[in-house]
Amino acid sequence: MDRSAPRKAFRSSVLTLSTGSSIKPAVTIGISLGDINGIGTEVALKAVQHRFPAGTRIVLIGSAKLVAEQASVFALPIPPSWKPNRAQSPIRKITVWDPSPTESLRWTPGCLTTDASKAAYEWILAAIEACQSGSLDGIVTAPITKEGFARAGIDVPGHTELLATKTQTSRYAMMLFGGTLRVVLVTRHIPLGEVASALTLSGIREAVELTHEALPWLGATNGRIAVCGLNPHAGDGGRIGHEEINIISPAIRTLQNHGLDVTGPIPADTVFHHAHRGDYDAVVAMYHDQGLGPLKMLAFDKGVNVTLGLPLVRTSPDHGTAFDIAGQGIAREHSMVQAMRWAAQLAQRPSPWSPVREENP
Repeated sequence: MDRSAPRKAFRSSVLTLSTGSSIKPAVTIGISLGDINGIGTEVALKAVQHRFPAGTRIVLIGSAKLVAEQASVFALPIPPSWKPNRAQSPIRKITVWDPSPTESLRWTPGCLTTDASKAAYEWILAAIEACQSGSLDGIVTAPITKEGFARAGIDVPGHTELLATKTQTSRYAMMLFGGTLRVVLVTRHIPLGEVASALTLSGIREAVELTHEALPWLGATNGRIAVCGLNPHAGDGGRIGHEEINIISPAIRTLQNHGLDVTGPIPADTVFHHAHRGDYDAVVAMYHDQGLGPLKMLAFDKGVNVTLGLPLVRTSPDHGTAFDIAGQGIAREHSMVQAMRWAAQLAQRPSPWSPVREENP
């Protein structure tokens, strides 16, 4: 299949969840609860109290004992237990699945512990396997701490890379959307001083191509993509850096020659204003904070992260573990609610990267 060929766009807006009929009569979404000492379990327990489309079933994946403990502390209902079953979805709308029960794991809000990181890692793996087996239709991942993973000897930069590795995905990207913006990153969690040397023509092309493939799936209308420059004023004709001339512009020209509606490089201090007013359907940023600063300014409590390129649906809220407020009952669940709703809806749409998409369009 020629991935560079333009795709027909959906009519609905990416930023508004559809209320139309579902492709599947029911979808089951797993929520890996992340670091138990952060706010993941709290916001998940709060989120499931919201309304979801008919047929949506949600499975919290983590320690059943500690889910019950936190539910009691926060005066929220304790979900009944569930185990994966390929033959049927959960009977209840909200359940909890403990794939590796242990009595030793403790809830110590705001504390970084290797036990919590190891448990979070196991819950993610269980969610992936359940998705691959068909027991789950999609995954929402609550926050982990990368420092905790490193201390626990888990050598992965984050959720995105772990999911890509476990699903044997070589082409993938991180998109966050909320408010009026959709942002895809060329580089992710690397030091700022390494960004320029990490930029390549192929990396930029891959990020734009994945964005182009994803926009119809997300409901975008036109598929117009803007690409950020790396340097101030997009290099100012080579006076403030040469990455735009040597790397970014050649990548854009190649993409345009393949029929993609892509513009740039555009200075980062103006492109998000133009995207906000509707000139572009997505912005491809060169590095993490270049793209996510504007996004979180507009949609801090409602942003959603989706991994592009995977053969399964994965979303997440756009915040971290928030150790500073963990256990206090004040964490806001709105980003988690949006991540759950989007996972359920995307699981009902034909994915550009589904391994069975050609057989079951």
